[in-house]
Parts: sequence; C-alpha cells; structure tokens
Amino acid sequence: MNKNYYAILMAGGVGSRFWPVSTQDFPKQFHDMLGTGDTLIQKTFNRLANLIPKENIFILTNERYNDLVFEQLPDVTERQVVLEPAMRNTAPCILYAALKIQKENKNAVMIVAPSDHWIEDEAAFTSNVQQAFDFCSQNDALMTLGIQPSFPNTGYGYIEYDKSNNSDIKPVNQFREKPDYETAKEFIAQGNFLWNAGIFMWSVSSVVDAYKKNQPELYQLFKNGIEVYNTEREDDFIRENYKKAENISVDYAIMESSRNVYVLPATFDWNDLGTWGSLYDKLDKDKANNAVVNARTLTEDASGNMIRTKGDKIVVVDGLQDYIIVDKDEVLLIFPKAKEQDIKKVLQKVKSTFGEHYG
Repeated sequence: MNKNYYAILMAGGVGSRFWPVSTQDFPKQFHDMLGTGDTLIQKTFNRLANLIPKENIFILTNERYNDLVFEQLPDVTERQVVLEPAMRNTAPCILYAALKIQKENKNAVMIVAPSDHWIEDEAAFTSNVQQAFDFCSQNDALMTLGIQPSFPNTGYGYIEYDKSNNSDIKPVNQFREKPDYETAKEFIAQGNFLWNAGIFMWSVSSVVDAYKKNQPELYQLFKNGIEVYNTEREDDFIRENYKKAENISVDYAIMESSRNVYVLPATFDWNDLGTWGSLYDKLDKDKANNAVVNARTLTEDASGNMIRTKGDKIVVVDGLQDYIIVDKDEVLLIFPKAKEQDIKKVLQKVKSTFGEHYG
C-alpha cells in the first residue's frame, strides 16, 4: 500500500433524525443500522483500508465519543484519533487534521469521508478514490466525488460541472444549495448536476494552501500550533484554541471560493443514510414491502413500514402503512414516514417534556 495515502474519517455527528436509536451519547455511526453485523464506522474504516494503510486512517470525532471509537476500532492508536473539544462544523477539524498529517508527511494525499454513508459496490468506490488520488498527486486540485442523481432530491446540495469537458474528472462550475423540487428537476434535465456527497480528495499541500488563501484567520489560528502538533503538548493547545474557530463548513470555507475544484462522477451506489426513510430504501423487504431489522414480525394489512427493534423481539403490526416503528429501551417511536424530517422536532419535545437523557 502507498504510505503517502491518508484518510480522515468524519465521525462527530449526532444523527438526530435516527432517534431514538441514534442519541447524543451514542450516535448512528456507532450502530449497526442495517443489521449486517458491522457498525457504520466499522464498515467505512474497512472500506477505506482497501486502499489506505490502516495506520494512516485518522478518526475525527467529538471527545465524548473517544471510548466508542476505541471499542469499535480496536486496531487504531491514540495518534489516529483526532478529538474536537467543541462543535465547530467541518472546516476547522479538517484543517486541524490536515496540518497534523502534513507535519508527519508533506507528500500525503488524502480523502475526507463521512463515517455514516452506505456504499454498495466497494470495489468501484476504491477505483474512484484511486483515480482521484492519481489526479491530486499530479495537480493542484481540490476534488470531490459527485453522485449521479436518480430523482430530483431536495435534501442534497448539488455540484454543477463543465459539461463541455469530456474527461472523467470535470472542472466544477459552482456548488448549489439544496433546491426546491422544481429547481431540482431543472438541474437533472440539464444533465451536468451531481449530488454533493461530502467526500473530498486532495494533496495535503493543496488543501492547506486553499485554507491559507480563503480562510487566513482560521489558517493562522491552527498554524500557531504547528510546533506542538503530534507531541504531548498538542492537547493543551487545542483545548485553548479550538473554541475560537469559526463555525463553518468546508464547502463554504474553501470549496465554493476556490478555482481549482474538480469532480469525478461516482460509479457506485450511494446512500447518505440520513433518515429512517433512506435506511428503508436500502434494506431488503418482506412480501408486504416492510423493511425489518432485528425483529420477528407478524403483519396484517401492514405495508411499507420500517420496523426496528433490539434482539429478536416479536412485533405484531395490523393496519399500518408507511410508518417508522422503532423500539429502543425506554422509547417506542411510531411515526409516519412522510413526516420523518420532523423527528428532530419531536426529539426536542421529548427532551423538554421528559428529560435531556432521552436524546
């Protein structure tokens, strides 16, 4: 394996739309959401390890999940776990990790990948990442993998690329915010729009330069720690300074304002597993089109439901169509799939009514 290949595995999110399974103390990336025997973070780590040396895969997470990371990824060392002492979106933590990697290996080429996505064809994923790494090794480029849209989704941002370019890797014209339905239909009709999956590749020198040009204050804040990175004094510096960082995404911070941005249309199936409905889409269904994880079911006049319990619990459902039915410890959720985006609001009501520990 190429010792210059690195990964930053993003594992700090809460995944509140997967409540009650995903909670602030135990978020979805640490759960086996699909009943495969592996948690999402384990699946992602193993997928990246097909191309990248295991010791070069860094886990970027909130400090409250430190123990969960070591429980689920027992092969990783303390060097590989980069902890955020405060929630500051993706730009600060990616810069911090990039500077640590650059200090260790100035020739590094890296991928930034979310820990909670589902990718069916892992061989195609590895091939796409290799193609991107080859390009980034030879060019000053910020790259992303774009997903071919299968329908006019209003829940994703879009990437517009130069349709006159015939190569596999295409210059990006602009990033577009989550559109309304009519706009999303127009994007797809134009044929040069991809879903933004939040998967990025670049050489460490290119990404650090991009921060230097586009986010000079943020760059200076973290550059001040260069001397102590990868030493025992790093923790004190980060605790003191991380909270001073602007709360900003890497898209806003560098991708949207840089001119050397490229996209490779992905050749693999992808699902961001952002909601119970997206999980339902990925699972096998029974004869009545119910998706079931862990449960044993008896259903009557019940179809299109997402049913998940712990263990082998028996679940009897009669007369429900297109519902989310999730049983977890002290919480039972029975909620229409059509309103799944409201689960975040419901969670806030539960916490304010019954106590913060339910979230």
